[in-house]
Amino acid sequence: MAGTGLRFRQGAIFFSGAHAAAHPRTRTPHHHCSPQRTHDARGRCRLTAKSANGRPQISASFRDVAIDGAQSEDGAPEQGGSTVSITVVGASGDLAKKKIFPALFALYYEDCLPEHFTVFGYARSKMSDEELRNMISLTLTCRIDQRENCSDKMEQFLKRCFYQSGQYNSEEGFSELDRKLKEKENGYDCEAHANTYHQAGKVPNRLFYLSIPPNIFVDVVRSASRTASSQDGWTRFIVEKPFGRDSESSGELTRNLKKYLAEEQIFRIDHYLGKELVENLSVLRFSNLVFEPLWSRNYIRNVQLIFSEDFGTEGRGGYFDNYGIIRDIMQNHLLQILALFAMETPVSLDAEDIRNEKVKVLRSMRQLRLEDVVVGQYKGHSKGGKTYPAYVDDPTVPSGSITPTFAAAALFIDNARWDGVPFLMKAGKALHTRRAEIRVQFRRVPGNLYGRRRRSVGGGGTTATRELEKATNELVLRVQPDEAIYLKINSKVPGLGMRLDSSDLNLLYSERYPAEIPDAYERLLLDAIEGERRLFIRSDELDAAWAIFTPVLADLEANKVAPELYPYGSRGPVGAHYLAANHNVRWGDIS
Repeated sequence: MAGTGLRFRQGAIFFSGAHAAAHPRTRTPHHHCSPQRTHDARGRCRLTAKSANGRPQISASFRDVAIDGAQSEDGAPEQGGSTVSITVVGASGDLAKKKIFPALFALYYEDCLPEHFTVFGYARSKMSDEELRNMISLTLTCRIDQRENCSDKMEQFLKRCFYQSGQYNSEEGFSELDRKLKEKENGYDCEAHANTYHQAGKVPNRLFYLSIPPNIFVDVVRSASRTASSQDGWTRFIVEKPFGRDSESSGELTRNLKKYLAEEQIFRIDHYLGKELVENLSVLRFSNLVFEPLWSRNYIRNVQLIFSEDFGTEGRGGYFDNYGIIRDIMQNHLLQILALFAMETPVSLDAEDIRNEKVKVLRSMRQLRLEDVVVGQYKGHSKGGKTYPAYVDDPTVPSGSITPTFAAAALFIDNARWDGVPFLMKAGKALHTRRAEIRVQFRRVPGNLYGRRRRSVGGGGTTATRELEKATNELVLRVQPDEAIYLKINSKVPGLGMRLDSSDLNLLYSERYPAEIPDAYERLLLDAIEGERRLFIRSDELDAAWAIFTPVLADLEANKVAPELYPYGSRGPVGAHYLAANHNVRWGDIS
């Protein structure tokens, strides 16, 4: 980009030099907070939102005093004069150790947790408070910065962590948890009376994170809601995917959860919605005039949502084989991104307004058919003297399994904005690279003056010919790794001749924003504590998502469709390229 004077800034494109001086850069104290959050003079996280007309809707801090009589949507008094107890159910599992506890510590380090909070672990394993703290300490890192002594912050955080052992279907276990929670909420600390974490007289709020297999969700919710709910404040449950295996099982799970909880208490988490680039998707579209008019079938030729991992199941095959790549990635992560991408402009940034628009998109989509899908499974492969195992070589995978580890699909939205535009999804394991990105390929320029000119496509003096009109503009949002937004444009190669080439206008996050991007779980945990539901999945949204995929999943299993084999470390099955070609599309990640 050197020499053009063009630089990217969040929410705008402007030129360097005198113009740049008129727009000083502003920083928020907590770089991991979402655009909906600002910070007060004391550095406290505040959740803010604006309506479509620009007027503020919400501004709240944990440590502010609540408006008299104000209540949250789940019927409890709003934040302020309150305590928050966070219970991680399944505390001894990998997700809790690798993601949830580190995310909570990061929020504490950034002063985004309320002043009066306690963390409890709950699992079947026998463990003392000190053993839990030792386990947690092994995964905590000071990755954010070093502006404050991290070891001191860790010690302070671990003092707020406690443990309760019990069965997941045991009301007795959760009753004992309730007793301990009340001790902390009432300001009594059996370990050190002088070091209390909560204060008596404050409204107790409770958050339960269900980091457990889905077959015991209902048992935990039944026991915890009956014996460990807050009597005066709010009680919320974060539920991890998978949310069933199809429409029927998902509906049954929802009905069973709603026997004990209101919809407003259920926070169905999809961590991909907390990714920085996914959050930036709506900002890019709705706050930049250059993009919003182009966001339709009139200018967009196709949209591609690509997810790939460069490793296999590696010991998780037993879990994965029960679900497969379509249920594990496409029906949730990629479909949620698609809904955010394709939705109409919401009335406001309120959670219900955004989720209403996402549901409209999902209900407008065609059901998938077998001819719209290609499935594959990785096989063993040797390369560079190293041997890579096949999926069925995983000892946790049943012999002869035909569960897909790769899938590609063509989806369509039957509404006025997107009629006829193919939305291509591709997801797979054991591929050649790790990648998650959204690629928007635009239509060719009508009557392109340069359509028959030749362009350079090689290096080192090697050239080839290609009609420039086939190299259309492309907008790419790279979700991971190396977060970036770049726009491919056609330009003239410097020199006396008229040689054209495709170049990138590139916003590389690591260069523009040197601060480390937070983990998605940090944002989503903070949203759940604040009662912000924008990035969580509503029950009707879940029903609409399963309605798209359930028929093709049933056909694949009823017909025992054998997946096309592809070598470990390759680009996937050849059938995916034929599927794209059927819709006159070429996968954008094929260089």
